[in-house]
Order: sequence, then C-alpha cells, then structure tokens
Amino acid sequence: MPKETAKILVIRFSAMGDVAMTAPILKEFTAHYPTHQLLVVSRPFFKPFFNEVERLSFQPFDPKGTHKGFFGLLKLFRELSKQDITAIADLHSNLRSKILCFLFMLKGIKSVSVDKGRKEKAALTRKADKVLVPLELTVARYAKVFGKLGFPFPLSNTLKEPSPAPLNNILFPEKTQKWIGVSPFAQHLQKVYPLHKMEKVVIELAELGHHLFIFGGSAEEEATANSWAAKHKNITALVRKIKLEEELDFISNLDVMLSMDSSGMHLASLKNIPVVSVWGATHPYAGFLGYGQSINDAVQIDLYCRPCSVYGNIPCYRGDFACMNNLTESTVINSVLNKLIHGQTTSIDTTRKI
Repeated sequence: MPKETAKILVIRFSAMGDVAMTAPILKEFTAHYPTHQLLVVSRPFFKPFFNEVERLSFQPFDPKGTHKGFFGLLKLFRELSKQDITAIADLHSNLRSKILCFLFMLKGIKSVSVDKGRKEKAALTRKADKVLVPLELTVARYAKVFGKLGFPFPLSNTLKEPSPAPLNNILFPEKTQKWIGVSPFAQHLQKVYPLHKMEKVVIELAELGHHLFIFGGSAEEEATANSWAAKHKNITALVRKIKLEEELDFISNLDVMLSMDSSGMHLASLKNIPVVSVWGATHPYAGFLGYGQSINDAVQIDLYCRPCSVYGNIPCYRGDFACMNNLTESTVINSVLNKLIHGQTTSIDTTRKI
C-alpha cells in the first residue's frame, strides 16, 4: 500500500483512562493526515471512545477468550495481518504489544513503541531526593510515536467547544440547572478522595441548586452513589444504569466534571468538558492530566511525600493518607464553583508541608 494511503495499526489494550486518552490524539492525527487510515486494537468495551474519529476501524481484543495466551495472540496477529497494515503505533508497550510488533517486524512492517519515561517517573516518586518537575504529558508521548513513524504533527492539547448530544433516556432530567458530573471512584484507593468527605462535597453543591450526577462502575460504587442520591433531589446516580455510549453522550451535556485521577477525567476530555481533578498519592506532574485540561484545575496540597506512586497502587507509607485527608471539602467545593461560575479555579496554597 503506498504511503499516501497508509494504514497504521494503533495498539492500546487497556486501562480505560489510557485508552480514552488515545482518541483525541487520533483525531488530531486524522486532521493532519486526511488520506491515511487507522486501525485500533483494544478491548471491545472501549470501542465507543473512537466513534468520532474519522477513517478509523476497530479490531476487538479478547484477552480472556479468543486471544488468551500466546496462541491467542498468534490468532490476533493472523487477524490483523489481513488488514494491509503499513506501520504500527504501539501506545501500550507491554509484553503482548511487543510480541505483536516483533511478529510484524518479521513481515517488514515498522513499529514504534511509546516511551513511558519510567526512569524519570521513578525519580518523581521516590522517597529520597525526589525530583519534583513536570514530566512530558502522556498524550504528548502518544503523539511522539506517530512522529517517529514519519507522521509528525503539532499537538494542540486544547479543549474545543462542547457539542451536547441529544438525550433520550428517561433517567435524564430536563436541564434547568448547572450540571456537575462526579466521578469519585478509582481503581486504587490512594487516588480516591475519602468517600465521607466527597459525600459532603456532593450534598453541599446540591444544596446550592446544582444538579449532580454520579458516575462509576462496580456494584459497590453503585450502592454508594444510590445512598448519596437518596439524600437530595439534586443528586442522581447513574452507576450501572446506562451503557458507555449513553454515558459519553450524557457527559457532553455537563458544565463541569469533578473527578479523581481516573477515567472520569479522560471521558470528560473526550467530550471537551472542563474537569476539576482531585489528586492524592499521584500527581499531575507524572503526565496523566486529561487531554486539554489545565493543571490550574488540579486540586491538591503540597507534601514532601507526594507523589509516592505513578498509578496510586502503593499504600501510604506515612500511614495517615494526609494528601487526601488534609484536603478540605471547602477547597474542593470552591474549586468546582469557581470553574462553574467564573471559568477559573481559585489558586490553592501548595506551599504548606505537613
């Protein structure tokens, strides 16, 4: 296939937020290279993330069934080999993706894997001699992969004007108030603002006349969201009540999203919705701030121990979880209100060490 009609395989199997972050990059790519095609291989659940990317096709990856283990990966390779792929953008860079890249290399197809910056992230999160400097954004690392393949483009990393989708689900009320999405959960507890504190935030914002919608995924999260919704008419729980496509459509109608360092931030970015993000064990400096989001809207306090991990999967070695427990509810509330009303976030004193 000639270069003017290149077909690039994009590999990003998981996690949810990381997969969601790829979609804006692919949109920018197709804007700069309108004759090229993209083929994304990822888990079927994530397909809606790419619905708005032109000239993109999707290959489902089933790691627990059809594509389980090494022989399953060989089957995936055979399926992908039928697609006339000319280059590979490996945005995952794990064992599976590297095996796929190796197999395609045997066919003479070039691949580039994302540089995750492990060394500088280790320096950012270590206890002693921490190097607290902002690292390259993950979205920029993704874009750089395409540049190394011979398809460079300037990354705008800017939210566009939101395009609210029509809402037909009976769960969705008529919009007569400001709508605030709340994504209070995360895979690792060290990234979760204590739920009793978040409940106070949600109820206070509801008392001020705004309508809040709680997002999540698990049965336990559903129970928490339902308990909050039962306490105020302006709180609606959407956990496990709508499909991902409907969730994305609904998010496009929000005025602001309040999220942890989690997939909620990245889903809002997909729909050009501003996010007030809350950070504890992790830090925006590690590069996982949502596409187009501002670090000025990251709510956090400065501690000598932060960040203690890149992904929030390491228990607090201090034992007091001060990064979240000492972050006041009023700080979070005011940050949301300032973003909602004034379009900016109050500057937070991050010089106090505990």
